[in-house]
Amino acid sequence: MFIHIFGFRWKPEATEADKARAAHDIVAFRDHILGLIDVHVGPNLSPHGQGYTFAGLMTFTDKAAADAYTTHPTHQALLKWLLPLIDPVELDFEA
Repeated sequence: MFIHIFGFRWKPEATEADKARAAHDIVAFRDHILGLIDVHVGPNLSPHGQGYTFAGLMTFTDKAAADAYTTHPTHQALLKWLLPLIDPVELDFEA
């Protein structure tokens, strides 16, 4: 299993609609990405979040599936509009 964890610090121009769209679109990957086992997103509730207010976790069958997700057209479409609105952090590991 391969685990992908991410967090976003939203830039000031990000609207509540943008934030809701991001959560919706990321969860929708569950039905479109081969090898994606599950997706969870939500507000970062940690008191040590360092400004990262949005968090997510994805589990993949293996690293190859996670690598394929990175270049998948659905993921690329999300990044096109989302990246200008966030300061992201990512953590990946095999379990």
